[in-house]
Amino acid sequence: MSVIAAFYGGKSILITGATGFMGKVLMEKLLRTSPDLKVIYILVRPKAGQSLQQRVSQMMNCKLFEKAKEICPNIFEKIRPIYSDLTKPDLGISKEDLEELLTHTNIIFHCAATVRFDDPLRHALQLNVIATQQLLFMASQMLKLEVFIHFSTAYSNCNLKHIDEVIYPCSVEPKKLIDSVEWLDDSIIEEITPKLIENRPNTYTYTKALGEMVVYQERGNLNIAIIRPSIVGASWQEPFPGWVDNLNGPNGLIIAAGKGFLHSLKATPKAVADVVPVDLVINLTLAVGWHTAVHRPKSILIYHCTSGSLNPCLWTDLGFQVLATFEKAPLEKAFRRPNADFTTNNFSTYLWNTISHMAPAVMYDFYLRLTGRKPRMAKLMNRMLKTISMLDYFINRSWEWSSRNTEMLMSQLSNEDQKLFDFDVRHLNWLEYTENYCLGIKKYLLKEDMAGIPAAKRHLRIKIIRGRSGD
Repeated sequence: MSVIAAFYGGKSILITGATGFMGKVLMEKLLRTSPDLKVIYILVRPKAGQSLQQRVSQMMNCKLFEKAKEICPNIFEKIRPIYSDLTKPDLGISKEDLEELLTHTNIIFHCAATVRFDDPLRHALQLNVIATQQLLFMASQMLKLEVFIHFSTAYSNCNLKHIDEVIYPCSVEPKKLIDSVEWLDDSIIEEITPKLIENRPNTYTYTKALGEMVVYQERGNLNIAIIRPSIVGASWQEPFPGWVDNLNGPNGLIIAAGKGFLHSLKATPKAVADVVPVDLVINLTLAVGWHTAVHRPKSILIYHCTSGSLNPCLWTDLGFQVLATFEKAPLEKAFRRPNADFTTNNFSTYLWNTISHMAPAVMYDFYLRLTGRKPRMAKLMNRMLKTISMLDYFINRSWEWSSRNTEMLMSQLSNEDQKLFDFDVRHLNWLEYTENYCLGIKKYLLKEDMAGIPAAKRHLRIKIIRGRSGD
């Protein structure tokens, strides 16, 4: 009998960010392993022309929830959508809904956040810090709350080389910054943003660090733990290999490489792609929720969920050719170095990327138009080029994350829970995972026909053989 699965039985659980990638996988795992849970409250902002229930039905009528529906036939009765807008006071929740949450909620999983690297500071602060602050205040009033799990990121302190499982102070007090942003003009905020984030690369990592500070400062008597995953990728095993539904992280790069539009990345030769499968992150999260509620640690424990230290995967293992970086090399010299990145100048980098990547994309879109299909590749390539630019900081650096708390938790699980809630990244076979990742993108994200894969594999083998023979 799984101790963790039994713990969630009969519980009322609040999930923010449930319509996002990790939120969906978290919901699915809960419903599949603890079908006797009482209810899952999910905060939802309705889209134009869709009611809350319609949006939930659309979200759950997909491949991801097929196994959960078999185990929990009354799955829709378990989901209680609540109107919410994280940019509004009290998160936009009505008095009636708020009263229900305050009365019944046992567990909070705070997944909601903006993950856009280029978000203006005001917007990133609202979603990643102020919304967290408001949720903490709400949680402090909940009569039956047992645990509050906060999702951060392993890169919240990416300005450091070695990162421990502790909360690091920020140079600016979150409360003072929040108060200042309320009356400062957008142009002034934009001007001071580089000074505020200092040696962090973007507003995302900065505001996630501020969010951790808010959790620490305003925790009161709440029983809290923080999860810090690195780059969250497609599912490893559950509910099936390769599930993914967004273009975040490396997904857009993998599509571009698979379509033949992206041939290389500018990176250090041994650059580690610190990817963790989404189901591994969710397994850790549910184990942390159980452990924190039952054992009630005296301080906030932070759990790193990373792969680079225990089972490293290089960008080359994900199928990318890596061009070695070098400093201050002239453009002409670079052209004569077959293994070097020849786009050292910012403008020439932009120009080269635009010409070499966008031209094939435009031609592919022209072909799609001719065959009566909707063109999409140019738009995708624009996003991919932007993603490459924003990922440059992370591709060309490496970090050391301690994992004492994560390893401690692993040792405290029963044999059954170690299997049912496996978060040991050392069990992961990267070659197998990468193949399933690519197939998952093709099937679930691009929604392409899988019937042509055998022919494509034969064609690839022929090309490899001809390449080796020099034809």
